[in-house]
Amino acid sequence: MTKQTMKLFLVIHTQRVFFLWLLLLGLAGILLAIAVLTNGCALTTDHPDSVDSTTSRDIPFYGYKIVNIHPHDRNAFTQGLTFENGFLYEGTGLRGHSTLRRVELETGNILKTRQLAEQLFGEGITIYENQIIQLTWQSNTGFVYDKESFELLQKFNYSTEGWGITYDGKHLIMSDGTSTLYYLDPETFSEIGRITVSDDNGPVSRLNELEYVQGEIYANVWLTDYIVRISPVTGHVIGWINLKGILSSEDRDEVIDALNGIAYDAQNDRLFITGKLWPKVFEIILTPPHQ
Repeated sequence: MTKQTMKLFLVIHTQRVFFLWLLLLGLAGILLAIAVLTNGCALTTDHPDSVDSTTSRDIPFYGYKIVNIHPHDRNAFTQGLTFENGFLYEGTGLRGHSTLRRVELETGNILKTRQLAEQLFGEGITIYENQIIQLTWQSNTGFVYDKESFELLQKFNYSTEGWGITYDGKHLIMSDGTSTLYYLDPETFSEIGRITVSDDNGPVSRLNELEYVQGEIYANVWLTDYIVRISPVTGHVIGWINLKGILSSEDRDEVIDALNGIAYDAQNDRLFITGKLWPKVFEIILTPPHQ
């Protein structure tokens, strides 16, 4: 082989290696894109607007019927909601405006208020025995109040962000905006377990306000019109509630009107729904599911 032939061979070989490398790189990129689409946000029901026709076909979707409407403070940036003995208890957010409230359901009148420190962003609340437990967003701090007087009884800490919280009769269950729900001891606030919420296509994240309803966990999915129904044992999604259209266009706030607030009256089997800066609390019943 002459030097000129050898040179030509090396050039061709080098080009082939280069093009092969580009081909492999491109294939890797395609595979990565597929992985993101199938396992990431796009198809994990993180964006439930796509769920109706493309995912979770075996999981039922419930509609709703409004049976009563109650007034709600238009300035309440609702972060947590619960119901007991005829009253709504509400936690509101935004730094400098975060509160704990007792609200008369029928009139919307605020009967009692406790203001949080200006640097705190209030989040979810729940009732445990004679206490109200309230989370804060990024301060890793929760508060325990006397249910009647709103007197601060103690503080506790957690390592995640605080979003929603509920009580299942034995444990506190807390969300942090991911697909994970944390089970806490209601006396010590230590973590005693956790579940990952998922459907047939993977994890469901952005779980926000929580409510324990007849053996299920209901969770608002942040920035959507959906509530997800969750098995507290397995974390598997057992149903979706589609609340699109529940708030009329004239009632919508120009800045934010996110659905966020679930309260359940266990004695009378009543379900209440509201949102951030909403002027109304809706009492609803669920309509039969469709697949």
